[in-house]
Amino acid sequence: MKIGVVGTRGGWSSERLADAVAEKTGFRLLVEMDKVRLDLPSGRCLYEGEDISALDGLIIKKIGARYSPDLLDRLEILRFLKERGMPVFSDPLKVIRVLDRLSCTVTLQSGGIPMPPTTITENIGLALDAVKEYGRAVFKPLYTSKARGMFMLEHGPDAREAVERYAREYRLMYIQKAVDLEEGKDLGVVFLGGRYLTTYARCKTNDSWNTTTASGGRYAPFDPSQEILDLAYRAQSLFGLDFTCVDVALTQAGPYVFEVSAFGGFRGISDSSGMDAASLYVDHVLNSIR
Repeated sequence: MKIGVVGTRGGWSSERLADAVAEKTGFRLLVEMDKVRLDLPSGRCLYEGEDISALDGLIIKKIGARYSPDLLDRLEILRFLKERGMPVFSDPLKVIRVLDRLSCTVTLQSGGIPMPPTTITENIGLALDAVKEYGRAVFKPLYTSKARGMFMLEHGPDAREAVERYAREYRLMYIQKAVDLEEGKDLGVVFLGGRYLTTYARCKTNDSWNTTTASGGRYAPFDPSQEILDLAYRAQSLFGLDFTCVDVALTQAGPYVFEVSAFGGFRGISDSSGMDAASLYVDHVLNSIR
């Protein structure tokens, strides 16, 4: 069986997933979407001499090295293949619904999922009102991962200049009230095929406002309560992804969901539990195709 992996060459999770496919099928192909040619109306999709439209399936691990609206166009190519009958994991349309932070948030809020208070606006004055109301706020680009482009802002005399500078780069501002994390950690609650797999914690090791490994955070095992599991299950079920991670914040007010990941990573799972999520994901894909 020939299963391709859509990912980034040299990316830890992408390479691990491609290796897992090769171990179970004898076929290895890591597809970088910026090097693909889709030929219409024949439907051929060419990558380094391989017609990936003739494969038995595709697994989307990563659409690009950095999140941006361009990734939506790459997903449309995969949607075309899906609509012509190719099994694609996760369904590109479902990934599109979660890739944009605002789209993800609207779905979560409409589904009654508790999140930190959030403001969406294009107006600098209204953005400043939100910062004043929240006291401390985190500005988040709509397309990002690992807190890239995010920053914390406190209400004060320098706030206007910071918001004006941010608005020059990001017209639509996504502003979320900063929440104090219990024990300086938040969680990644992982699901495979809609079933709970494992949970890991991201823990602060310094004075950074976020817990990402890019800011010095570390992964650790975590045993979640049933309340957390139920909340994360409800959140991920709104999207129907084959593999995902729900980011959950632990606060004195109770658990909040930050987001549902479009793809979910393997590193936190491996470092915290030793579990080979890539291998389990490939088993899920093979069983689904068969």
